[in-house]
Amino acid sequence: MSIADDPDRAPARSHLYAMGMSEEEMRRPAVGIATTWTGTMPCNLTHRELAAHVAEGVRAAGGTPMEFNTIAVSDNLTMNTPGMRTSLVSREVIADSIELMGLAHGFDALVAIVGCDKTVPAAIMALARLDVPSVVLYSGSMMPGRWRGRDVTIQDMWEALGERAVGRLDQAELDDLAKHACPGAGTCAAQYTANTMGGVADFLGLAPFGVGDVPAVAADKNAAARRVGEIAMEALARDARPSRVLTADALHNAIVSVAAMGGSTNAVLHLLAIAREANLPLEIDEIGEVCRRVPIITGLKPSGGDYTALDLWRAGGTSLVARRLLEAGLLRENVTLVDGRTLAEVAADAEETPGQQVVRTAAEPFKRRGALAILRGSLAPDGCVLKLGGKADFRHEGPARVYDSEAACTAAIDAGLIVPGDVIVVRYEGPAGGPGMREMLSITGPLVGRGLGDTVALVTDGRFSGVSHGLVIGHVAPEAYHGGPIALVRDGDTVIVDSAAGTLDLVVPEAELAERRAAWRRPERAVERGVLSKYVITVGSASDGAVTI
Repeated sequence: MSIADDPDRAPARSHLYAMGMSEEEMRRPAVGIATTWTGTMPCNLTHRELAAHVAEGVRAAGGTPMEFNTIAVSDNLTMNTPGMRTSLVSREVIADSIELMGLAHGFDALVAIVGCDKTVPAAIMALARLDVPSVVLYSGSMMPGRWRGRDVTIQDMWEALGERAVGRLDQAELDDLAKHACPGAGTCAAQYTANTMGGVADFLGLAPFGVGDVPAVAADKNAAARRVGEIAMEALARDARPSRVLTADALHNAIVSVAAMGGSTNAVLHLLAIAREANLPLEIDEIGEVCRRVPIITGLKPSGGDYTALDLWRAGGTSLVARRLLEAGLLRENVTLVDGRTLAEVAADAEETPGQQVVRTAAEPFKRRGALAILRGSLAPDGCVLKLGGKADFRHEGPARVYDSEAACTAAIDAGLIVPGDVIVVRYEGPAGGPGMREMLSITGPLVGRGLGDTVALVTDGRFSGVSHGLVIGHVAPEAYHGGPIALVRDGDTVIVDSAAGTLDLVVPEAELAERRAAWRRPERAVERGVLSKYVITVGSASDGAVTI
């Protein structure tokens, strides 16, 4: 019985009348439109406008749209500040808030409009919990900026800090670059975390292929949003709920997409978390196995080449990527896509721009190996993530330079204390230890800018921005806060990274480590309050997705 016809729901109808809703609208399927709009960053700035167009599509298809909002944290604006502790925490808050609204209002279907990094996995996690017919709309990347005759993105800004430090840029040039790097609304303009996860939503089957490729400010985006509203109603008619879409095969395809498109290390955390919510078995090593055999076939910054998300859209988008991966036999075709198409139909519908250079075949890729690798060893018994970026396998052995926070390490780099061959160890930045597992872009960007990106390794129980590249190893587990081996490293200890062997080892005699372990005490810190305190108590290991219980 609809809310319009239930005699006991008269008080509820009173509030719906107050919003101008008719009895006929009350009888139609209610479609929740969850936006992650915020006026604090460009990434999600278009969401309210997109929601209006989604609502038009829902109404045209016979539904009643009901919009609601949740939060989003800017990774770029909080980078290298205490606010970065909130970024990964926000994933759980966003997921919980969308779930709460779905439980409270009993929507028949949902559309989640997502953009900046954590909003994409958070929405998917919530949709998996609610399990009503659902569609994800990725709001799209910003256009690349132009500076000195070349395309630039936020990556260039962070690396420019290192260039300024060594005298290749002065402050005036840095400030001028800042005015040009990010020309308008949208997520960061290359294959950083947001675009990585936008592609994941496509390959999971929850987002219609091609819609997320359209840049945020492109004229085509509003029409695409209206179409998503219609697709939501079609999904409702087919009962295409997440439990039927988020299968093991779909999850495999999403992992392949991350490897093939040179995606962000954050995808490892998010794929593990999504698998957990969808009740699908997934171990961190399985992600590494896929990345070892899937080449990078897109030439996107920062791992594949110098192209941006705009270039990928113009070349043919994720549909073209799907075609190439299907041709290579790397995708599993027995999946359900939310818009009713098959993967074969998506591939057939792909419109490849003649002469495009952005997407290659698996036989002639940009790089022979995928973007990521999973390492284990005496320094990371439960695993860690190496951002290989398609580079050839390497072995790096060097003395540890140990810092108990990102800020301490950044100061050492600024002081010129890091030299080629070093292994930087940054600890107590894990999920509980940070808390919040801050990204280390304030370290990796300046290292690259100083010319140390290929000669200095960085090992941390924190994580990395999708912008980061170099010899970077994150998500070390167990984390230092829980007494993992990374807590026992001392300055001068030898650390060995061997990507071919898949190992990360601390070369210290076991007897010495036992003495250090017996003497170790968790460092004291200011008592956390509120949401961060709850997070410390409930968050799990990065090797399991850093999910809360």
